Amino acid sequence: MGLVLRYSLLVDAYEKIEATTKRLEMTDHLVDLIKQTPTDVIDKVTYLTQGKLYPDFEGIEIGIAEKLAIRVLSMVSGHSEQDVTKEYKKSGDLGSASFNLLKKRVQQALFREPLSVEHVYDALDRIARASGAGSVELKMKLLASLLNDATPREAKYIVRTALGNLRLGVADMTILDGLANAIGGGKESREEVERAYNLSSDLGYVARVLAENGIEGVKRFRVTVGRPIRPMLAERLDDAEEILSKLGGEGSAEYKYDGLRMQIHISPKTVRLFSRRLENITEQFPDVCAYVKESFRSKEAILEGESVAVDPNTGDMLPFQMVSQRRGRKYDIERMREEVPVTVFLFDLLYANGKDFTVRPYPERREELKRLIRETERVKISNQTTVDAPEELDAYMSEAVSQGCEGLMVKSTAVDSFYKAGARGWAWVKYKRSYKAEVADTFDLVPVGALMGRGKRAGSYGALLMAAYRPEDDTFETVCKLGTGFTDVDLEQLPEKFAPYVSQHKHARVTSLLEADVWFVPSFVLEISADEITLSPLHTCGRDTIRKGSGLAMRFPRFTGNWRTDKSPEDATTDVEIVEMYKSQLKKIEPAKASEGAAGPEAV
Repeated sequence: MGLVLRYSLLVDAYEKIEATTKRLEMTDHLVDLIKQTPTDVIDKVTYLTQGKLYPDFEGIEIGIAEKLAIRVLSMVSGHSEQDVTKEYKKSGDLGSASFNLLKKRVQQALFREPLSVEHVYDALDRIARASGAGSVELKMKLLASLLNDATPREAKYIVRTALGNLRLGVADMTILDGLANAIGGGKESREEVERAYNLSSDLGYVARVLAENGIEGVKRFRVTVGRPIRPMLAERLDDAEEILSKLGGEGSAEYKYDGLRMQIHISPKTVRLFSRRLENITEQFPDVCAYVKESFRSKEAILEGESVAVDPNTGDMLPFQMVSQRRGRKYDIERMREEVPVTVFLFDLLYANGKDFTVRPYPERREELKRLIRETERVKISNQTTVDAPEELDAYMSEAVSQGCEGLMVKSTAVDSFYKAGARGWAWVKYKRSYKAEVADTFDLVPVGALMGRGKRAGSYGALLMAAYRPEDDTFETVCKLGTGFTDVDLEQLPEKFAPYVSQHKHARVTSLLEADVWFVPSFVLEISADEITLSPLHTCGRDTIRKGSGLAMRFPRFTGNWRTDKSPEDATTDVEIVEMYKSQLKKIEPAKASEGAAGPEAV
């Protein structure tokens, strides 16, 4: 039996993390917590700090609904459900409501055995696994028992964790920094620790191996069927000549399908599917499992592909919104399978029969993929050609768009064109073109705050403060205020939708010169269109990159209506992408404007 770690130590750290507005301080608090954590519970502490019990690909959620938590709080606090609900609406957070309602029990709590991390984790685990007849009563009993033994401070975070919204906003990269600094030997181990995470997608597992076996144990991580690999990501440009220049003069151009990216793990007995967010989506797509199993010619592999909805009458490819209807469903699976049939377009091979293909060049991966797959009506290899001239790339782009695709993915064919799990870089370049606006693509941005509405929007949010992601230091930089494109229903529902993510101050991972009326923990991704990218003295995206004292902003941004539920905030459009798109935009302006270094009026 190892040392017992009190749950109150986690609460101490969480309160400090929640209170800070500086990312480096957030990391320091994590380092202090990890140093105090015994090896036998380091994985549990890591998961709990992520606000979960297991990695996402396990598909195990705690499953406590707000109404159920309110009933339990009523039982434990002695207040009516109406009073609990009133306090919840007043504070905007059921965790804070728990603290306020249970404050009067402090003296009683002092005479109880202090809660340990293991006790809290195991109780939440039992809640998560409860199913079938009587499961609701069991969940209530387990949560009530926890809250009866908790101090008001502990109850606040137990309730938040049970609801699946810890509200700390601690990113995976920040936890990796903490692990490297606390038990990995320092910053020099950071790269190896991140590599292990990229190959396993399991921070708790990485933490446990690091604590038990040191950096040498982490170096032994290998690609494993059943454990999803964090996906490789692309930069984007809208100029064929510039793309080929980035890739050394030659690139492999693939159709960019407007579908749901999937990582497909095949073993002799099973096929498992994971989304780009590494969630297990196997049960929602039994047809894809069957199609791939039928087409695969060997024993085991990890493949990547895009599942695209197709019109059963015409065979035409349908937009992403159609296939996204099937994601996350627990019911009507067979009906949706009939209504929204899909075709899988495979584009990469990461592992096959004991061989790690992530360390093989892209052309070799593609050739082996073609050898292992027998194409059928429902499983195909993505369309691809190799190009070395801008006019060839543009011609292939036109062909892809005419076939219903978003554009192209142009990939390096060099000898070092390895699959870089979890990385975003210029080995893959997204080439998308819109013919409806001056800006060549939409943007996936993260709401980090809101401005209260006026006039007919009074009482709701008038605009959202949107940000791009900066991978270099794991922060979000503001790029526009968004108030257009929302329906009246959208506007009415925004405060309620964002309520669980409201922060009392600007989040530590947000860089903003503007003051919002309400700040959010970065949690959602929205798709935005705009007329152009401009210099701005008020926004922080790419600040000082183009001009000293100026960032970049969207001119006339509009919400497309698409909540990108398939993306995490860290998958949002990056500052590097926006800077590159601004530079590409400048090249298309007449020389007089380009020489002034501006693409239009400076945006606010």
